[in-house]
Amino acid sequence: MAVDFEKRVDFDRLRDYRLTRARDALAASELGALLLFDVNNIRYVTSTMIGEWARDKMCRYALLPAGGEPVNWDFGSAAKHHAMFAPWLAPGNSRAGMLGLRGSVAPDAGLFESAVRELKGLLTDLGLADQPIGVDVVEPPMLFEMQRQGLRVVDGQQIMLDARQIKSEDEIMLLSTAAAMVDGVYFDIAEALRPGVRENELVALANKRLYEMGSDDVEAINAVSGERCNPHPHNFSDRIIRPGDQAFFDIIMSFNGYRTCYYRTFGVGRATPSQRDAYLKAREWIDAAIEVVKPGVATDEIARLWPAATEFGFPDEMAAFGLQFGHGLGLALHERPIISRLNSIEHPIEITEGMVFALETYCPASDGYSAARIEEELVVTADGARVITLYPAQELPVANPF
Repeated sequence: MAVDFEKRVDFDRLRDYRLTRARDALAASELGALLLFDVNNIRYVTSTMIGEWARDKMCRYALLPAGGEPVNWDFGSAAKHHAMFAPWLAPGNSRAGMLGLRGSVAPDAGLFESAVRELKGLLTDLGLADQPIGVDVVEPPMLFEMQRQGLRVVDGQQIMLDARQIKSEDEIMLLSTAAAMVDGVYFDIAEALRPGVRENELVALANKRLYEMGSDDVEAINAVSGERCNPHPHNFSDRIIRPGDQAFFDIIMSFNGYRTCYYRTFGVGRATPSQRDAYLKAREWIDAAIEVVKPGVATDEIARLWPAATEFGFPDEMAAFGLQFGHGLGLALHERPIISRLNSIEHPIEITEGMVFALETYCPASDGYSAARIEEELVVTADGARVITLYPAQELPVANPF
């Protein structure tokens, strides 16, 4: 990632950009501080992460006060580690913290009370305790204790999503590198995709290759084949793949925290006219959307290019949500913009330069069980969309033809 003979990712610049974006978004609000429990927001503001195991534990939190330096509370010895190896945090601002591990230590142990007392003390010292405090996600006992001690809690997630939606050159390079890793894995899948292999074996193959290439989290891999394609189950199984199956995959993983969401569809050995027709329609829908992406376009203009739910077998847009779909990519899998007929028609937002998002389409085949799924990741430039997912997908690829 770093060499002396080429300009690549500049992590100091990345850290400065992210903290500045968060500070500017906070300054533009009426809040006095942000209290963050979402590990993606903590990473964005403090550039600290202790592993994916901590993602759902609610055991780490960070405070970004208006006009002040971020303070990070971490899991035991991780706080000392960050004090030693994360010099961008001010001295004393990497602290040990413990709230209860989602209720495993009951609230009556007093950990929430002492944490809020420390938090309120910091805010009081900064003259911010009387101002609203934005929180992204929170355990109910923490929320109740903050309110009991007189802090006014409001939604802070919107501010952080505003901050994160425009990506820097370093973020775009990390997102592109992550996509390049998946490019390579799809060539491995295409070689291994043959009758007799199971969906879970292909998931194992992809996990192994991604971790070998440097992924820090393989969040999920969908592997869907044969009759499982329609309706889309969004998972994988131990199904044995058979000759003539249609199969699609989604690889969701991260590199230095920056995520992919990257579908590809294959025929196994051969493809029927019905399968090819479904693929052609899915390709047409995604290409039409990519064509209109540019700064100033609203998300409803993209969503209107896709078929209504009733046109491909669903009663309404809620039931079909996520099939004709767009979503921002960054430290999280679903950032802004979220594009679909469910929300974008009535509540569009404007596409701006520097956004990075994925567009994905789905088309069931006329045979009643096959389906095609395609996804491309885009960087929005001044001239339009630049596609960063490069495994060939203009036509239905057939793996190991016979």
